[in-house]
Amino acid sequence: MLHGNLAPGGCIVKKSGVVPEMFHHRGPAVCFDSEDELRRLMAANGVKPGSVLVIRYEGPKGGPGMREMSIPAAMLVGMGLHTSCAMVTDGRYSGATRGPCIGHVSPEAWDGGPIAAVRDGDMIEIDIDRRTIHLEVDDAEIARRPREVRRPDHPAKGVLGAYRAMVEGVDRGCTWMYHFDD
Repeated sequence: MLHGNLAPGGCIVKKSGVVPEMFHHRGPAVCFDSEDELRRLMAANGVKPGSVLVIRYEGPKGGPGMREMSIPAAMLVGMGLHTSCAMVTDGRYSGATRGPCIGHVSPEAWDGGPIAAVRDGDMIEIDIDRRTIHLEVDDAEIARRPREVRRPDHPAKGVLGAYRAMVEGVDRGCTWMYHFDD
């Protein structure tokens, strides 16, 4: 578990899947509002070494449901970027993920968490040994930015809409209590 101003409710990294030289990483954010946006950039070989790839709106409400970021994580390794880039998301990773892939960021972007406030070029520092993740932006600015953020147009109808409306954050277990009326 890592904590910091980017993930006040915590986030998860599988330390055993990270090469020691990436236990501490500081780099500029490159932001995506979906896994699909990131995959397009990766397919075009547009990822620069040193970056921190931020994928938001993939958490329990944003998805809705937590998409698994296993394809971009595998692409990062396949491209040899797992020793120079990190990925941070409010989505999730599989247990087989390798590389500095940090998931379950809480609170998620859909709920206005600090991950929604990250902008391209913002510096992010990750220190796995110290268990910290820090967005190098003034706290007042982090608090102000989400008011300017617009969620992506990602409708959820029917059961998925009910899920989005009622599911708790990942820090509370993504619990969804649905009551049927008789």
